[in-house]
Amino acid sequence: MSLAVDPLGSGLDALAPLPAIAGTDPKHVARMITERSGTSFGPGMKILPQKRREGMWALYAFSRVIDDIADEDWALEDKHRLLDDWRAEIARVYDGAALSAVGQALVEPVRLFNLPRAEFLALIDGMQMDADGPVVAPSMEDLRRYTRRVAGAVGMISMRIFGAWVGAASERFALALGDAFQLTNILRDVEEDAELGRLYLPRESLETYGAATTPSRIASDPNLPKVARDIGALARAEFERARDEIPAHSRRALMPALMMMGVYESYLAQMEAAGFDRTTPVRLSKPQKVWRGLRAVIWPGARAHA
Repeated sequence: MSLAVDPLGSGLDALAPLPAIAGTDPKHVARMITERSGTSFGPGMKILPQKRREGMWALYAFSRVIDDIADEDWALEDKHRLLDDWRAEIARVYDGAALSAVGQALVEPVRLFNLPRAEFLALIDGMQMDADGPVVAPSMEDLRRYTRRVAGAVGMISMRIFGAWVGAASERFALALGDAFQLTNILRDVEEDAELGRLYLPRESLETYGAATTPSRIASDPNLPKVARDIGALARAEFERARDEIPAHSRRALMPALMMMGVYESYLAQMEAAGFDRTTPVRLSKPQKVWRGLRAVIWPGARAHA
């Protein structure tokens, strides 16, 4: 995606925080990047008031760009340069002098919602872990560090954009839900990640069950469901920790997070119901996503089911 000319472009320089061309509408660029991605967070964003919705578009566009930097098959020094360029762009965002369209889209939300700079930098650090990788059978400690950066940071920022931030309870909610989302994604995407030479399942769990610790062998390993069951239990526990913090918040302000929670917990429930069998598809149609999200808003204390 080219941030300087065409948000749907491609190429190494297209992911750099290049100066936006005259006449570019930063909010439009952020919205296009978000909508073209087909993110599961879309329904949750749509229910927000305009300024908060624009804030989420900007956050998602930023996350998408740095994730693409980490994912592309470029030289490590190029990835480092681009991520460092985005660290510098975040500094410019907080000075109100962003160069790129995505950076400019972040300036207003950062000011309006008092978004913490450290969380943007933590998110870049998480992508740095992928860029320096591939991540293969990390220790549980390293996996937790990774999920805190790539998912927890997004949650910490999002809660403020939603208008749901109330302090310590919000931090606990955001970090637990971020872990739950990321662990669920890891379980759902084992095969896809393996094709990219990645294996996010923790080494301790793999070794406990005698499962492969290499991406090329993990998808066909008969012990994979046992490992997935244990990581699924961790994800389930994080969903429950997040649920414990819901009463401390305004239900209205928390609606986008609850809608996302309903979708991702449904993915986990599907895998649990299948015994983490890898031949059973894990998917929800768009109407199902909307319903599961609304169900979580209406009955936040109830677990999602398969």
